[in-house]
Amino acid sequence: MLRKKTNGVARRPQRTSILSEAANASVDRRAFLRGSGLAIGGLAAIAATGGTVQQASAATAASSTVETKKSICTHCSVGCTVVAEVQNGVWVGQEPGWDSPFNLGAHCAKGAAVREHAHGERRLKYPMKKEGGEWKRISWEQAINEIGDGMMNIREESGPDSVYWLGSAKHSNEQAYLFRKFAAYWGTNNVDHQARICHSTTVAGVANTWGYGAMTNSYNDIHNSKAIFIIGGNPAEAHPVSLLHVLKAKEQNNAPLIVCDPRFTRTAAHADEYVRFRPGTDVALIWGILWHMFENGWEDKEFIRTRVWGMDQIREEVAKWTPEEVERVTGTPGSQLRRVARTMANNRPGTVIWCMGGTQHTNGNNNTRAYCVLQLALGNMGTSGGGTNIFRGHDNVQGATDLGVLSHTLPGYYGLSNGAWAHWARVWEEDGEWLGNQFAKTTGADGKEKSLQNLTGIPVSRWIDGVLEDPENMDNPDKVRAMVLWGHAPNSQTRGPEMKTAMEKLDMLVVIDPFPTVSAVMHDRTDGVYLLPAATQFETYGSVTASNRSLQWREQIMDPLFESKPDQEIIGLLAQKFGFHERLFRNIGLEEDGITPNVEETLLEINKGMWTIGYTGQTPDRLKLHMANQHTFDRTTLQAIGGAADGDYYGLPWPCWGTAEMNHPGTPNLYDMSKPVSEGGLTFRARFGVERDGDNLLADGVYSVNSEIQDGYPEFTMQMLMDLGWDGDLTDEERASIDAVAGPKTNWKTDLSGGIQRVAIKHECAPFGNAKARAVVWTFPDPVPVHREPLYTPRRDLVADYPTYEDRKFYRLPTMYASIQKNDFSKDFPIILTSGRLVEYEGGGEETRSNAWLAELQQDMFVEINPRDANNLGVRDGAQVWVEGPEGGKVKVMAMVTNRVGEGVAFMPFHFGGHFQGEDLRSKYPDGADPYVLGESTNTAQTYGYDSVTQMQETKCTLCKISAA
Repeated sequence: MLRKKTNGVARRPQRTSILSEAANASVDRRAFLRGSGLAIGGLAAIAATGGTVQQASAATAASSTVETKKSICTHCSVGCTVVAEVQNGVWVGQEPGWDSPFNLGAHCAKGAAVREHAHGERRLKYPMKKEGGEWKRISWEQAINEIGDGMMNIREESGPDSVYWLGSAKHSNEQAYLFRKFAAYWGTNNVDHQARICHSTTVAGVANTWGYGAMTNSYNDIHNSKAIFIIGGNPAEAHPVSLLHVLKAKEQNNAPLIVCDPRFTRTAAHADEYVRFRPGTDVALIWGILWHMFENGWEDKEFIRTRVWGMDQIREEVAKWTPEEVERVTGTPGSQLRRVARTMANNRPGTVIWCMGGTQHTNGNNNTRAYCVLQLALGNMGTSGGGTNIFRGHDNVQGATDLGVLSHTLPGYYGLSNGAWAHWARVWEEDGEWLGNQFAKTTGADGKEKSLQNLTGIPVSRWIDGVLEDPENMDNPDKVRAMVLWGHAPNSQTRGPEMKTAMEKLDMLVVIDPFPTVSAVMHDRTDGVYLLPAATQFETYGSVTASNRSLQWREQIMDPLFESKPDQEIIGLLAQKFGFHERLFRNIGLEEDGITPNVEETLLEINKGMWTIGYTGQTPDRLKLHMANQHTFDRTTLQAIGGAADGDYYGLPWPCWGTAEMNHPGTPNLYDMSKPVSEGGLTFRARFGVERDGDNLLADGVYSVNSEIQDGYPEFTMQMLMDLGWDGDLTDEERASIDAVAGPKTNWKTDLSGGIQRVAIKHECAPFGNAKARAVVWTFPDPVPVHREPLYTPRRDLVADYPTYEDRKFYRLPTMYASIQKNDFSKDFPIILTSGRLVEYEGGGEETRSNAWLAELQQDMFVEINPRDANNLGVRDGAQVWVEGPEGGKVKVMAMVTNRVGEGVAFMPFHFGGHFQGEDLRSKYPDGADPYVLGESTNTAQTYGYDSVTQMQETKCTLCKISAA
């Protein structure tokens, strides 16, 4: 933050550390200086020297060569390369990856400090359990046995769905895949990860518009943008290295930068046009911009005619959003939005970028679809410099989502239908009947018995209701009784007081993480809590998927510290305890311990099954080749120019079609018809049928370069190959594999041979068809995106015109909308509360607030208050205040009086924890594992509210009241 600190020391009570104990030993000044290198290597350096300081000699120095190893930063999803310097197994230094086309030798504060993340002394060091109110050290054997026995008892009494397996965007691709597979073998869809509460509305909205729910272009492709439109995102702090690519386009192309945000952020400080609007009015704002485009004929009419369905229905809705109505709802002047519309129309191609400011709303899916429609109207899709560039927040949130760590799908977005399960049973060579019998059965409202194998599970945003809700009101057979928080910080979720209650009602709470997270302290439990130390990603290896869909390979930098274990080993231990270890890894080799699955072979199994999004061509060998030859890839196109990977796009961004033998280069920009499919080109996906209401849903007379079908076409099946006469291109082996699935009905997603994809691409056709994008999603609650007032709206005058949804039940739980919005909370809670990120910390903040370098930079949790509001409340800058939400949660934080927020709006970062409603919980952490910086969590004061399609939590537009503490 831009303010002076009181001193240069991270403020915390003096707790015992190994380094401080070492400092108490009797040692003279010279000996201390000779041994000061120990501070560089941290605890691992002490271990490497046997715990004593020895005089260095020329002989020992010569034998201690420094190796360099490449890994990927474990914070945001830009995918910056970290080059680690390792000496005698100790990580002694680091540099940013100068050859990486993503970070080009740059690091943000978090990336520059990742070495401390691995070597940090505040980590969990060994398994622990809470017994009689005290933390007790236990062995891994005891932990696995006690946890396993407890879970098997719960399973016996209440069914497999009473154990909730919460995974992580911090897992590698291989770990994420094994985690989802493990949950399937346990027999539950009560499995999820951070994507649910950050970009699930993006995935749903984008995938249902044109086929895939991911970033369409890349950070590097922004270099080609002639205009940049950012809404609800603050990359300067959330993804700082990404801003280098944005600013390159701004300076190189004189590209105007437009930033729409309720708060004047550090990103907005770079903007040519800053648009302030009321939180929760994104759809109204976008339709206000489109109103000017349609009014002036600035839309791309030919693009809409040939590649878009439903724009006429959009026009009808947009016509209602006159400049006067837009200003009434959003607070943004119509004259400014006309200027924005003209700027976007005159500077094409332009890119649209968004983050969680747009997603975390009860109508978040409407927001993301509106952003997509804006780009379709402008014709900015499927072109270099255009696209929707969704900046994701964790290092592998894209990959973990792709690998299906979600309560509504299997790996590759196959869903939960019988066909999806049959596909993965074939991949796993598993008995489908045995797998189905692992799941519980339920009786539906129609009186028929249904398997929970086919029903969506409880999302992580609602796990607390899985504990607290009456089973009579749920589709879950019984309450959630055991919670596994695996690489997940609970303070990143709303409704903190209710979460505390839910934690206390559980039979068992298991935390698996390199750091204890606030899961260890925010409750008052005295028993039944287990803390298992997971290794960091720097102590293992595997692939990780950046936001642009590129896969990168991490090398292992160091052996796991203390008694920590990599996640794949922990999965192996639990699978062994539950009795399905041999089944789970029947086609994956094991390490020497006979428990831990091999990472390379895990990726090869992923390649075997992930046909639908093209995770089939990125073998370990190809990914390692890219990492070793980063310097050969162009910094803008990401294509290798000569060298060992000649022609490939860096990281083989998915879809990388077919088998590795096809040598597909990856797809740099989705839906770009200017390239042949075999060279990374693509059409819009035909996943919504071929017609709707008598209208053609397939592309009209346009197709990718060299396509032998010169018009729109449906997705490929074996029958389609036969109809085209292309089935003769299949090999005998491919034909036999196809016949074994469903014969002529086998489609491109379920053909394990890859033959259908290979033949389609041989004729330069996209395996998934060539269709129009749909601007109207008839399967969603709002087929045309509409504005709906937030549940906790301060604008009661708008509720009648723009009401929320009626209460409904989905994802196994009743979900309230109208029953909350009917109450007027605005008189007692007049200020809109929103939240976001800081450059210093990431996620729930436990690992970054435990990092001495980062803790030094930001030591206080705070709330930003507009000067007018502060003066009316009698609050001065730097004073302590209470921020209270309408559901009873309150936090005590420092006031920052600033014009960054407008009148009537307050902002808090969400990275803090360890305080709860005014109480400091530091004493409740295991000794030596408390973060340097503690603070209140904004989500203690945040309220109920969930997206109508994905159950994304609403954190950007609730209400609060602020008072002096």
